[in-house]
Amino acid sequence: MAKVAVITGAGQGIGEGIAHQLANDGFAIAVADINEATANQVAHDLNAEGYSAKAYVVDVADRNQVFNLAQSAVNDLGELAVWVNNAGIAFIDSFVDSDPDQFERLIDVNLKGTYWGIQAAAKQFLKQGDGGRIVNAASLAGVEASALQSAYSASKFGIRGLTQSAAKELAKDNITVNAYNPGVVRTPMRDAIDKKTAALKNISIDQQKAGVIDEIDRGREATPADVANVVSWLVSPKTEYITGQSIMVDGGMHYL
Repeated sequence: MAKVAVITGAGQGIGEGIAHQLANDGFAIAVADINEATANQVAHDLNAEGYSAKAYVVDVADRNQVFNLAQSAVNDLGELAVWVNNAGIAFIDSFVDSDPDQFERLIDVNLKGTYWGIQAAAKQFLKQGDGGRIVNAASLAGVEASALQSAYSASKFGIRGLTQSAAKELAKDNITVNAYNPGVVRTPMRDAIDKKTAALKNISIDQQKAGVIDEIDRGREATPADVANVVSWLVSPKTEYITGQSIMVDGGMHYL
């Protein structure tokens, strides 16, 4: 029976990179995304490359949809082995001007969506009885809070807490729970962040990007593949003794 990796937010960016990497690692991929067109495209690309993949349209803020995703992926593809809570959104604004509707939607997707994903995965792993791997998308902004990203930072600090708490509860069941903390990764979401940040700072987008790169010791932005490589490692047999950790993937922007 195929080993299945469910990846939320897999229709583009980091999630798409993780989908391709874990497919190459031998997993059947459940490509979950709120955007039907991008989810279908990623699944199509994976199948065209000879992998096993299926697209699922899911809003992770809806607990029922997340649990239905878990059941559908198992029914369609095989035994659940990996669950990656990658889906997330961001908005840029000053603390005092942040819109309450945007704030609530971000918390629903980033924090609650991760909570529902951990629940759904853990329940399926416990049902199967063989353990499993859960990996969550935290952020550099969840280790060192960012100006103009108060809601995003709060959600990512919360995800690190969820990761530790779930790891403590599930370790006895051979279920590991870890997180990755990306820094600056060039994705469509990052493009939107740079555009809005530049406008608020009254600088050009090129100036905004250059200023960020100056903060990265490795001298370049990350790619989705950089993050995907860490996720691949976290779900490999080499890391079965690692749990409750959040791994920096920031090129040296912050040192713990």
